[in-house]
Amino acid sequence: MLLRRDRAMIAVLIMLDVAFHAGRSGTVSAADIAERAGLARRGIEPLLQTLSRSNLLESVRGPRGGYRLGRPRRDITLADIVEIATADDSSSDDGPAGALFARVVEPCWQKLDDAVAVQCRKLSLDDLVRRAESSGMRRPLAEPITFSI
Repeated sequence: MLLRRDRAMIAVLIMLDVAFHAGRSGTVSAADIAERAGLARRGIEPLLQTLSRSNLLESVRGPRGGYRLGRPRRDITLADIVEIATADDSSSDDGPAGALFARVVEPCWQKLDDAVAVQCRKLSLDDLVRRAESSGMRRPLAEPITFSI
């Protein structure tokens, strides 16, 4: 997992955006997610596809289409998201080497990584939505139904 991986952090942000703005029944468009996150839509689309294939997100087609959570937010942990987002990461041999790295830095980093993983298993999307609400953020109200004849 490592302490910071941009792909993992963006995946958590995407999932939190969907949980916060759409909940279980509504949908959120990729364009809206990208705009709120300050990211390029084409940059997050591969992650959206990965999250959809893993059933963490559900993709809905059509004029009111977009993304919604694949299961209740209380059942999705940060560890689930990070695991899916970093599954394609391959260990490369172009990283640090040497005795100090192998005997000191790498074991220390692994302990830190393990501690982060434990915390990620304890936090759910529901916890993050509650944190957003307690920080003063307001969840959007459902759009009123309008009819025109």
